[in-house]
Amino acid sequence: QVQLVESGGGLVQAGGSLRLSCADSGRTFESYAMGWYRQAHGKGREFVALISWDGAHIVYADAVKDRFTISRDKAQSMIYLQMNSLKPEDTAVYYCAGDRQSGVAISPVTVGAWGQGTQVTVSS
Repeated sequence: QVQLVESGGGLVQAGGSLRLSCADSGRTFESYAMGWYRQAHGKGREFVALISWDGAHIVYADAVKDRFTISRDKAQSMIYLQMNSLKPEDTAVYYCAGDRQSGVAISPVTVGAWGQGTQVTVSS
């Protein structure tokens, strides 16, 4: 069964940090790219970061570059998103995703599974 489970969201003050985790319990995406998306209230889902199957290729959205770090632990089938210097505009539900076609890229069209989402709220 394909299942991605996120954890680590919460409420934090601006300037603070959070670390999100995503477990690929079925090891479904160990040969594929994985990533994080987010959706703020009343807005569409937007790309945050991706990491290739081997961790060698990483891409960030401009809005989070230099503040967020994506990483991958293949042995544990986990990916992480370390979020530093958080801003109120980072407030959103964050979703983990695994691509079903590519080992180095991810897009909403080719996502094979989404996690249930974890809320991140940054207060000013």
